[in-house]
Amino acid sequence: MIRKPYLFPPYIWLILLFLTPFAIVFKVSLSDLAIAQPPYTPTLDLTEGWAGVRAMFEGFDFENYVWLFSGSWGSWDVASFVPIWVFDDALYYNAYTSSLKIAAITTIIALAVGYPMAYAIARAPRHLRPLLIMLIIIPFWSSFLIRVYAWIGILSNEGFLNMVLGWLGLPELRIINTNTAVYIGMVYVYLPFMILPIYAALDRMDGSLLEAAQDLGCSKIEAFWRITWPLSRPGVIAGCFLVFIPVIGEFIVPSLLGGSDTLMIGKTLYEEFYNNRDWPVASAVAVILLFVLIIPIVLFQRHQLKQQEAQL
Repeated sequence: MIRKPYLFPPYIWLILLFLTPFAIVFKVSLSDLAIAQPPYTPTLDLTEGWAGVRAMFEGFDFENYVWLFSGSWGSWDVASFVPIWVFDDALYYNAYTSSLKIAAITTIIALAVGYPMAYAIARAPRHLRPLLIMLIIIPFWSSFLIRVYAWIGILSNEGFLNMVLGWLGLPELRIINTNTAVYIGMVYVYLPFMILPIYAALDRMDGSLLEAAQDLGCSKIEAFWRITWPLSRPGVIAGCFLVFIPVIGEFIVPSLLGGSDTLMIGKTLYEEFYNNRDWPVASAVAVILLFVLIIPIVLFQRHQLKQQEAQL
């Protein structure tokens, strides 16, 4: 007898939309580059039956991952585990570090903008909150691509922003094709993902706690840092994850709003897949990126569980 059948749909969703695509990408990362369509030699060919399975185990290697790391896997010196891009090819290293930098700055800006908005919505009259939440969600009703293209019309050299500055007698701004335009586009696109979880945390907070803190002598600022901020921290953490993780792999915004100097791992992977046609190495880079994101999240969740158990 199945005790918890309601757990099946999320697990099926996870298997179909995460584990299966990841298995396909991992399989491609173990393949060899070939001039073919698709441009790789698969390590597993089920059409050959057991012979294909045996061939997979015989040719099973991590040569695409070894290419990304210098030294020999047989030696245990430090140089064996230093990425080769640090010395020979800085493309992937710069793409990873630039993506982390842009994602971190975008998350910080989104938090600085989103928290006051979520706080204002949570403190608004209850009959107005659904309307304010709807205004936050309305941009999702239009195409993601159209919204990014709209920012091109706003930030371009002859765009709406410079037209307004010209009417006001102010100098024009050169924003398009810069990292500044990328930050603006990223914050605009992912701001609702920061606002909604913070609002959910603030909306559940008991307002009488603030009144009690002020009755005990706390100022409004002290009451905020002692009561509101700690209780809203789970929403802040969730919002930061919801913004930081997709921004790292973002492709459309840096491609349309960023210039040639804007380097992000999503854009690099696109060029490796479709321009260089090196699917195996690009898949290996994508797998490494996934582990770069998952490992800190898992460690953070374990730390949170230990803190909750300690409080109990």
